[in-house]
Amino acid sequence: MPTILRTQRASMVAIAAAVASAVVLSACGGSGAPVDRSAADPTASGCVGARTATSQEWVRPLEPAPSPNLPVTVTDVTGQSITISETSRILALDTYGTLGTTVYALGLGDRLVGRDVSTGVPALVDLPVVTANGHELQAEAILDLDPSVILTDYSIGPLEVQMQLKDAGIPVVILDDHRARDTVGEQIRAVAHALGVDAVGDAVASRVEREISAAETQVSEMANASPLKGMRMVFLYLRGSAGVFYWFGEGSGADDLIEALGGVDVAKQVELDGYKPINAEGLVTAAPDMFLLMTGGLESVGGVSGLAEIPGVAETRAGTNECVVDMADSQILSFGPQYPATLSALAEAVYGTPAGD
Repeated sequence: MPTILRTQRASMVAIAAAVASAVVLSACGGSGAPVDRSAADPTASGCVGARTATSQEWVRPLEPAPSPNLPVTVTDVTGQSITISETSRILALDTYGTLGTTVYALGLGDRLVGRDVSTGVPALVDLPVVTANGHELQAEAILDLDPSVILTDYSIGPLEVQMQLKDAGIPVVILDDHRARDTVGEQIRAVAHALGVDAVGDAVASRVEREISAAETQVSEMANASPLKGMRMVFLYLRGSAGVFYWFGEGSGADDLIEALGGVDVAKQVELDGYKPINAEGLVTAAPDMFLLMTGGLESVGGVSGLAEIPGVAETRAGTNECVVDMADSQILSFGPQYPATLSALAEAVYGTPAGD
C-alpha cells in the first residue's frame, strides 16, 4: 500500500499504510469526556436492523460535450505550474472516484481512457482499471494508456509513481484531496479549469450546489418528521482482509455527512480528529446508535455479524441493535457531483424502514 500521509485527510491509502506498522486495535481513540449513554433500554434509539443506501440516479453529464479552450496553464496544490495542451486522453485518479466522476459530469467522459477502482459511474465501468490492491497506482498500466493529461491528488499513490509519470513527460496536475460539503463546487471548477472548460465548470458547479441545497432541505424535512432525528452516528472504515479498522472524526468528511443527515457525530463529540484506529473503550464511550460504512468494508468483515466481532462494537447500542447503514464505496464519501443523490439516498436509508421489516 502507498505510504503517503496527509494531515487530517481521511485518505484510505494513508489508513492502510498506517496499519502496516501499527497494532490496529490498541491505538487510542478520542480523548473527550465520557458520554451519558442512557442505554438501559438497548432499543431506545428506535433504530433496529441493517439498511443499504442505493442512489436512484447517477450524476448527469453535460450535453452537448464542450470543446476545451487550450492550452491552459494551471498551478496545482504543490505550487507547480503545469501547461496542458491536449485533453483527448484523460486519466482522473483518486481514492474516492471523485475526479473521474467530475470529468464525466463536465461532459468529457468520452475522453477518459482509464479509471481508478473507486470511479463507479455505470457508463465508465468498461474502462481499464489502473489501480491495484485497492488504491495503488500502477505505472505500467497508466503508461500503456498513453494519457495526454493526468488529474490526481495525494489521497492515492505511491508518490514515486506520480513522480515517474511526470518524468515521462505527462502533464500531471495534483489537486486538493480534501473532501467536504463546502469544497464540492470549488473542486468541480478546479477540474474544469485544468481541462480548459472553465465556463462549463461554473455551470456544473452551480447546478450541483443547487442540487445539494435542495437535497439538504429534503433531508432536513425527513429528519424533522422522524423520531430518529439526532441519531448518534459514527463512520467506520473497514478492510477486514488487511486488518484495517478505523473510525472517522472531525475534518474527515464523515463529520459533514453526519451533520447533513441530521445526526450527531459521536467521534467529533469525543474529540477525535481526522481518523484513528478503532479502540474498544473509545467506541463504547462514544455510544453510537448507528454505524455508517462503505458496502465493501462491511462485506470485508463478513457483514453485520462479522462487524459485531470487532472489539467494542457489540457493546454499543448500534451493535446491539445491528443498526447499520452501508453505501457503495464509490459514493458515500466522494463529495463530488454525485453528492446530492448520495445524501438523498442515505437519508432514505437512515429514516426509512430496514429491508425485511
